[in-house]
Amino acid sequence: MPHEPHTLDADAVRTWSSLAVAALGRAREDIDAINVYPVADADTGTNLYLTAESAARQVEAAVPDGTPGTASATLGTAVRAYAHGALIGARGNSGTILAQLLRGVADVLGTEPEEGPAADEAAGGAEAARRLAHALTRAAESAYRAVAHPVEGTMLTVAAAAARAAESAAASAVTPAAVARAAYDAARTALDATPGQLTELGRAGVVDAGGCGLVAVLGALWQALSGEQPAPVAVPGRAVPVPRQDRPCVQQQDGPAYEVIYLLEATDEAVADLRERLDPLGDSLVVVGGDGLWHVHVHVDDPGAAVEAGVTAGRPYRIRITHFRAEELRRTARPERVQRAVVAVVQGEGLAGLCQEAGATTVLVRPGEPPTEADLLDAVRRAHAREVVLLPNDVELRATAAAAAVAARAEGVRVSLIPTRSAVQGLAALAVHEPDGSFDEDVVAMTAAAGATRYGELAVAERRSFTSAGICQAGDVLGLIDGDVVVIGPGLQETAEAVLDRMLGGGGELVTLLLGPDVPDTLAARLEARVREGHLAVDTVTYRAGRHSAPLVIGVE
Repeated sequence: MPHEPHTLDADAVRTWSSLAVAALGRAREDIDAINVYPVADADTGTNLYLTAESAARQVEAAVPDGTPGTASATLGTAVRAYAHGALIGARGNSGTILAQLLRGVADVLGTEPEEGPAADEAAGGAEAARRLAHALTRAAESAYRAVAHPVEGTMLTVAAAAARAAESAAASAVTPAAVARAAYDAARTALDATPGQLTELGRAGVVDAGGCGLVAVLGALWQALSGEQPAPVAVPGRAVPVPRQDRPCVQQQDGPAYEVIYLLEATDEAVADLRERLDPLGDSLVVVGGDGLWHVHVHVDDPGAAVEAGVTAGRPYRIRITHFRAEELRRTARPERVQRAVVAVVQGEGLAGLCQEAGATTVLVRPGEPPTEADLLDAVRRAHAREVVLLPNDVELRATAAAAAVAARAEGVRVSLIPTRSAVQGLAALAVHEPDGSFDEDVVAMTAAAGATRYGELAVAERRSFTSAGICQAGDVLGLIDGDVVVIGPGLQETAEAVLDRMLGGGGELVTLLLGPDVPDTLAARLEARVREGHLAVDTVTYRAGRHSAPLVIGVE
């Protein structure tokens, strides 16, 4: 169904982001199938889709959906959110370039004043058309600068052609939609010409995969501004998904063995030095971002050196290293799907090991860096099962996990989300997991076990603040039960004992203690003795949770 046309405003960006995800989702498999350059690894469509998905989530969070009573967002807020979401979620070479293209758009549309009657009138007129054309030009220019060694016949070429057409149209166009249409048409024409510009494409008889994805994104922009439906992205010779053994992307190529990606907090000066250090290490170097946050992508034979360069420049995190050959073997092996699997989110290597021993696929996270929908969806795919039970183990991750479950169901996986709020609830659910029984019965049993487990936690107050148990000072130990502060104590032992006593006041059969990295074994021994002395029928088990976990987590079943 055609969408209602928009002026160039925040709502248009929200619609654009949503339509781009849908368009890339429809074209993803075909784009993966023609992925030849720069590495034939069959994932350009998937990388663009996941990047656009991360970007769209940021826009949805920043731009209200029109609900009465909500404050309206500005165009600048929307485009900056769109660019930031792409930056933090960029996947692969193509996704990184897409993030920089959106950054260029935000540099133009996200900085000018947007409030007042004149701005409202210009949002759909000739001035808005010119601004959109300038934004597309800035996008193409910044993308070329971000790539260490630009190559024609790629999505860079497609972006440049779209920008030239947009500027030409803006000279006479009276609406942003007309500019978007010109950019889209020019991008399609440029895409068709890419096999004649790049030897690898001509030899394989395909167009550039990244450029194909960019055409889908520009088509979504035109649709958002005009309300008209663009034709589906056509992939020459690939209208029907190609059997994997016949895809050009599985052919062997010479080149670096690893892909290294990370986010980096660093200054502009440090990033300039980083580019010089990374360039001799390999190829496909793309560094995008700004304002202190960067996304680094490079193909190398020495991934350690690439990460070390990031450490020298600033603070790298969300580091991902992929061995191309190992990844291709994993993809082409296509093992038979198992019937059922469990995916669990955990903090700490110790917890990850426990869950893996129980047969779960884990998502290991660090405090302050919660997993995205794409991270959870990747884990569901790695589980390679027809049925998946998803354990978020954190109340804040319920919405993200629910979105990942919806996305996985769209791929044909039966997913059930159990809203576990703590790792001990996840462990309780795993303890009763029966992979060979009925899926519904298994989910019911796991849900019941998680629901019957109360959870407590110790935390150290970082500042003076008000809590449900009174005022705490920086350095106080807080004892929480089911997410609420119930005890404020001077030390770990006293607070832990008070929390444990309260939790056992309502009875219990099993106490689970998860120790953080800096908690001494003597604390666990004291708590175990306290349980034995006061509750003869209650068993106790103790595990080391590993780094990045809370000082102590207590579960009572």
